[in-house]
Amino acid sequence: MIKRKKYTPKIASYKEVWTNGGGVAKLSFFLMGVYQFKQKQWLKGLLLLLSELLILGWLAITGFQAIMGLGTLGPIKKKDVVWDAAQGVYNTILPSNSILYLLFGVFALVAVAVLVFLYIVHLRSMRNLYAKVRDGKHIPTTKEDLRSLLDERLYITLMTLPLLGVLIFTVAPLLFMITLAFTNYDSNHIIGFSWTGFSAFVQIFQGDYGQAFFPLLGWTVVWAVLATLTNFFGGVFLAILIESKGVKFKGLWRTLFVTVFAIPQFVSLLLMNMLLDDHGPINTWLEHMGFINGPIEFLSDSLFAKFSVIGVNLWIGVPVTMLITTAIIQNLPQDQIEAARIDGANSFQIFKSITLPQIVYVLTPTLIQQFIGNFNNFNVIYLLTGGGPNTDPSLANAQAGTTDLLITWLYKLTTQSTRNYAVASAIGIIIFIVTASLSLMAYRKTNAFKEG
Repeated sequence: MIKRKKYTPKIASYKEVWTNGGGVAKLSFFLMGVYQFKQKQWLKGLLLLLSELLILGWLAITGFQAIMGLGTLGPIKKKDVVWDAAQGVYNTILPSNSILYLLFGVFALVAVAVLVFLYIVHLRSMRNLYAKVRDGKHIPTTKEDLRSLLDERLYITLMTLPLLGVLIFTVAPLLFMITLAFTNYDSNHIIGFSWTGFSAFVQIFQGDYGQAFFPLLGWTVVWAVLATLTNFFGGVFLAILIESKGVKFKGLWRTLFVTVFAIPQFVSLLLMNMLLDDHGPINTWLEHMGFINGPIEFLSDSLFAKFSVIGVNLWIGVPVTMLITTAIIQNLPQDQIEAARIDGANSFQIFKSITLPQIVYVLTPTLIQQFIGNFNNFNVIYLLTGGGPNTDPSLANAQAGTTDLLITWLYKLTTQSTRNYAVASAIGIIIFIVTASLSLMAYRKTNAFKEG
């Protein structure tokens, strides 16, 4: 049986399509889908044409005006009272709603980007169709295209809706939030605000914000490293301990630790906040038993509070690492371990040379993910300490507390009395740059990446 070679059309240039494709091809450079109609690809042509007409129609009615409004974010910036001589009254002129100008402008730019993307897809499709017509090859019908979308190109069908969702609910809002960092949107400019360039980024490094940023950045990095390492080594220790020979009821012990993880995190954190309070059950019991004369300031002392959040995070985070490590230990090559024992290696040497390298190799991508998660771990900090205690004046002036991470400080800047959305957005951009850079550098150095 002779296997037919799959047809691969000779690539046609856009100049060739324009010159030799006829009037319909020329028209299709302006109206998407027309050339597909000529080749009886009705569904593809209709989708392309409708997409172009709908987007261009919306841009003509609203979109281009919204893009033009991005330049000023509204003509009126301050509330004013103007005398109307004709009516003999004072009229109140309200500032322009800059948020709407910015929001619709960003979505209009996204619509333009989508239109450009569809136009490129259309040009490539037209070029491939022209090459098939030129070479006298079969043109897929609408029915064949639909069958292809449910067979060899099923990935396109399955990815279409998720990609649209990401574009509408993730990319567009993210662009909107990024643009806020280049404005003066704060409690003094709630309705009418303007573009201010990089002034929000400059504020982060100057004045009250500057005195708070670097200490909070340092604590955030320290917290992320310690929280990740304590969970890792704690989980490895528990897994090895439970999997040790002679330990009975292994399933029961694993279940007890997993129960901590199964309980909603906010419930555990609020409970720990109550237990560790200066007048909570732990301090009350210790004073009643005569072990202490005054309450231990678990959450009200700056140093104790940092140890407390790390300890509580270890308690609620270690079960995940324990379960993953258990699976790794159960699948370790036993022949290597037996050979090491025959050679006289003790348990610690086996752990250092065989068990730990295997665990690190498998868990390194997970550790990077956990590091990024801990860098932005809002729940543990905010629900346990609220970012406090607020004992440092240099931090308090910037609405921050001793245990605040950059992410919780960002939240406070948008919810407390003196709000500064622009600075908060700038901090969010810095968080992304730091976490993306660290995770990318760390991942590129892992064996999993090098051998992938």
